Amino acid sequence: MPPIETRPEAETPMSELRQEAEAIAEQFSDHLNVDADEVEERLENLVNEYRVPLDEARRSVTNSYLDDAGMEREEIGRGGSEQVLVNDIDRDEQWVDLRVKLVDLWEPRSDAISQVGLLGDESGTIKFVSFVTSELPKLEEGASYQLSNVVTDEYEGRYSVKLNRTTTITEIDEEIEVGDNAETVEGALVDIQSGSGLIKRCPEEDCTRVLQNGRCSEHGQGEGEFDLRIKGVLDDGRTVTEVIFDREATEELTGMTLAEAKEMAMDALDTTVVAEEMAGDILGRYYRVTGPTFGRYVLVDEQEEPGPVDVESALIKARSI
Repeated sequence: MPPIETRPEAETPMSELRQEAEAIAEQFSDHLNVDADEVEERLENLVNEYRVPLDEARRSVTNSYLDDAGMEREEIGRGGSEQVLVNDIDRDEQWVDLRVKLVDLWEPRSDAISQVGLLGDESGTIKFVSFVTSELPKLEEGASYQLSNVVTDEYEGRYSVKLNRTTTITEIDEEIEVGDNAETVEGALVDIQSGSGLIKRCPEEDCTRVLQNGRCSEHGQGEGEFDLRIKGVLDDGRTVTEVIFDREATEELTGMTLAEAKEMAMDALDTTVVAEEMAGDILGRYYRVTGPTFGRYVLVDEQEEPGPVDVESALIKARSI
């Protein structure tokens, strides 16, 4: 039998990489001597050799030049920041201005973090982080602020904002009413998506990206730290909703702890057995969940099974209405 020919994975055309490289070089033209050829080489290495998606490669290279520049980032191709409501934030690495109230402060889990907590306005709430190196004044719970030039971040569909050394903080004499952007949905859990079960996250400080084949799209190869999550789909017969259960919610949903999941994967020498085991326990069951909506996902804060439900009959009845 003749050998089976395999086609190499498609590579990103050089013309497209060149266009991206020239755009990045132009972005920094007023602040750094960035050579488009150098940028193109770095993009090509990430995209064609390490198979990093082009948008992630672009972000990684851009961030490296931002760090090299040590300058006011709002001047670099941002066209100024825009005043927005927190629940309108739907893009990563967007420079925005916020008029918010500090709802809650949490204990930082890293010495590099000055403050972490929850900001809110009439549209809802959003997590914020301020770093020690930014040397910003401390915010006080219950006070209202105009925050200019903060940058958005995204993790599993959940957006947050980072205060950086270019952020300006102005306390305002205004009582801001904080809205609730939580949503309650219910339905049969009809699918568990790829990337569920026992996963590994990038160990770099303030990076929680999931490793793909042992690589972080921004920080490269890494050992990673284990975590649990479920990305699922609820179907009530009329509407399909994508939901994300974080570690705590996943442990509650499945009854399986992170330690038990790691032991199971170690015994099988395969992490995929964890998601398979979870699916056998929860697929087809009916749930009601509540949490904020970010992008297309509801991020589960509360969950319950409303009681015995004939799932198949319920879905058939709902779809016939």
